[in-house]
Amino acid sequence: MGQVIVFAEPRRLVIEEADERPLAADEVRLRTLYSGISAGTELTAYRGSNPYLHKRWDDERRLFVPDSETSLRFPVVGFGYEECGEVVEVGPAVARVQVGDRIYGTWGHRTHHILAEELAARRILPPTLHPILGIFSQMGAIALNGILDAAIRIGETVAVFGLGAPGQIIAQLAKRSGARVVAVEPIELRRRVASDLGAVDEAISPTEGSVAEQIRALTDGRGADVCIEATGAYPALHEAIRSAAYSAKVVTLGFFQGPGQGLFLGEEFH
Repeated sequence: MGQVIVFAEPRRLVIEEADERPLAADEVRLRTLYSGISAGTELTAYRGSNPYLHKRWDDERRLFVPDSETSLRFPVVGFGYEECGEVVEVGPAVARVQVGDRIYGTWGHRTHHILAEELAARRILPPTLHPILGIFSQMGAIALNGILDAAIRIGETVAVFGLGAPGQIIAQLAKRSGARVVAVEPIELRRRVASDLGAVDEAISPTEGSVAEQIRALTDGRGADVCIEATGAYPALHEAIRSAAYSAKVVTLGFFQGPGQGLFLGEEFH
């Protein structure tokens, strides 16, 4: 018998028992080692503000539409998408995965999970890699999407707003893309980590004055060629817009919630 985390209602979390079925011949059973918490998408479901809880997603038209049958409803079982586990059992037909292999993927906050061999075999972690790093596979993909959208050119100045998990990866990828990286983050520890990793050229704090003015001071008044927002905070998005050079790019990766308080589109954006 396993266990699974359930969002019973907004801001109420419970742990429930979960039945474990027998394996099919081509399946493997995983014991979860680590399960990361998404500070954006996942907490919106926990708090009850996720749009899938209030509207239905029309996949064909790619629109949220009002509907009594919302796409997601409480109780929300096994939410989460940053997992790493160890293989504890394999089906009789499994040949490419062994007991003890460590697998990364997405199966939510639960103690055990079953995967088809075909999928598990593509997600085996190297034995020399600490398994906790497996939970960052999804964050890495999100960060890479932002980098691809930004289409960074060698020598450009890239401002990264927010140095949480995605922001740290974004900063490293931007640096590897040949950019001069300026990080914007109020927490000193996060700024220090990014600097120690060699991911940023400058790290500034929004608590020390106008971010846009600080970035312009670092760029001879021009502004950043690319601003990547990874906080989900409207004031940070507003400051990213203000910090951008003329004809620059602003890429948003944060999960924004509710009305846009702190975002003034009638100013520099207009």
